[in-house]
Amino acid sequence: MHRRRVNLFIYGSLRDSRIFQSVSGLRFARRPSRLDERTLFAEPAFLPGHRKLSPDNVYFYAVKAPAARLEGLVIHDVPLSAMAEIDRYEGKRYHRESVSVSTGHGTVAAQAYLVTTESMRKHFGDRFHVNLIHELWLRKRIDRFLRRHTRPGERTVDAESERQAERELLGTTERDLVMSHYHSDAVSDYYLERELNRPRPSIRHLLGDTQAQPYLMSYLTLVLRQVVLNQFEERIQHRFRFELEHMRSSERYFSRSISLLVALQMINANSSVLDLLTERSLKTMPGEGSDLIDYVKYAVRAAKSTFEPRVAEAHLNRIRSNLQPGLVPLGCELELSNLGPAAVEPQRSIWKMRDPVYDGFKYFYDFCLDVLCWKLGGYIDDHTGSGQRRRCAGFLELAPGRLNIAGELSRPATSDPWLLNQLIRALVNFFQVEPHSLHLTFQLLKHQIGKHRTLPLGFVKCLLALGGGLEHKSGGLWVSRMHYDEITQYSVGEELVFARCSRRNWYLGGDELGDRAPTQATTHTQQYKFIRLEKRANYEPLIMCLKGLQIAYNPGDYLSADQLKTSPHLRRDYQRLKRWAARPEPISPQVIGRFMNTIQQGLMNERHRRPAHALHYIEWALAAIATQLQLFNQQIRKTIYP
Repeated sequence: MHRRRVNLFIYGSLRDSRIFQSVSGLRFARRPSRLDERTLFAEPAFLPGHRKLSPDNVYFYAVKAPAARLEGLVIHDVPLSAMAEIDRYEGKRYHRESVSVSTGHGTVAAQAYLVTTESMRKHFGDRFHVNLIHELWLRKRIDRFLRRHTRPGERTVDAESERQAERELLGTTERDLVMSHYHSDAVSDYYLERELNRPRPSIRHLLGDTQAQPYLMSYLTLVLRQVVLNQFEERIQHRFRFELEHMRSSERYFSRSISLLVALQMINANSSVLDLLTERSLKTMPGEGSDLIDYVKYAVRAAKSTFEPRVAEAHLNRIRSNLQPGLVPLGCELELSNLGPAAVEPQRSIWKMRDPVYDGFKYFYDFCLDVLCWKLGGYIDDHTGSGQRRRCAGFLELAPGRLNIAGELSRPATSDPWLLNQLIRALVNFFQVEPHSLHLTFQLLKHQIGKHRTLPLGFVKCLLALGGGLEHKSGGLWVSRMHYDEITQYSVGEELVFARCSRRNWYLGGDELGDRAPTQATTHTQQYKFIRLEKRANYEPLIMCLKGLQIAYNPGDYLSADQLKTSPHLRRDYQRLKRWAARPEPISPQVIGRFMNTIQQGLMNERHRRPAHALHYIEWALAAIATQLQLFNQQIRKTIYP
């Protein structure tokens, strides 16, 4: 290297060739054939002992971290004249230091713009190192926007309550802003104003609607309960942020799973208090003189007066002591409806049933409940697949971790079967709506993709026995999820929607290298859709069962129309399964033995040929699964041989 030139390691905005050229007057390229007098050679490199942060969501900073490494580019032979321009661009917050970086051609001496821990603390406070700190920064800017646009200049309690109510009604807008700019460039003030400056939602158009009036109180009750839940969760996030960060094993998971569980458990344990507050609100606020914002404000104030940090901390400690994290990312979707399978057309018209409480959730979007329920991934599923925000009847579907409906953007809720089960049960108890069905999602390993096997008929019977909804009928028992045709579709020929493989995304922005998402942003999942959702059921053994089966056997779709069309063997199995579901018979010990051995094999090999869970926890899960299958056989025998 010439003495008047240096190598430069870059890891932030200068990796954009356009910015580098505008600052230094030079270009860089990674192919030697493209080099000339104004184009320098660049190659990928690692800086050991450092990691990258962006507390303000504007600039990237490299701080020392002994066990970390920072990826970037090293640009060779940068003239000192260009370095002087780069010095001015980087500013006083950075210090140019000599470092050694690792490249594909060995260790290279270079210059890098670094910061000290003391400097970061001075500018951003002690929390500069916390994950998602730039999310907090963006939220503060949203707060400033609300202070300027909602009763500006007022510092009264009522004005602050109204600002918090406005924020509740901007829920999904705030979420989309945060998620779309995570790991991305700064949000401009113009963009922020454009996205947040929207008309306030109103329910006045429903007050004169004779068809809607019988359901207004039910929807307002749901609004009040949901806002209290949101406010509890926000307070838990704010007060226990460090504890929650340490309990979440990876940023790939939904950041609110634990705080939502704490909030749900707090409300469910004192539901009578919330019912009293809701009843008082509906009596003291006549519908003619109040709008949606007034009810949301009331719920904000109610949450402030009833939230108890010590109770939240006790729930948090209990959750921490019971966690059983594994390696497989997990998710869930819950379908609720007072009409059961008649929630969607054409069943609703055929059965001529009406929901006296919510009218099939037809007015869900009128009350802005999709915005208020965004933390729960709530929307109305009419089974048409449209995903549009329109007035329709269907199931209330909840999926914690779902970030976007139309784009199927979601994150796994957790990797912990115990936590997922607790979340499912808490959600069922919170919503005063009849539970209908449960979908469980498991992320696939890379080597499993495209190498799926078809489930044996005996294994399918075992799974239906564990979660298919065994019900009494006149003269015997049946598997309700199959016999009501709830998991059968006829749109492209008859098929059984028992399990389906699909792709999911959890990322909205591009990465620092260009306008593309990181490789781990798109995942492949297996979703089991056969499960009946019940209030008192314990789904933890079933979650462990499906996880072990997924790891060891790697089942694929069951049964698609194409599978049934091309395989006579599967068509015969399908007919046998339908006959068995209508009049179940005991499952043979040999089938149960093979089923249990497969599950055990998967659970014992979750962590690279080792178990991810404690052995006593795996033994408990296996025993619980075996007991449920034995009880199923006993029920069937009592029916056949009374």
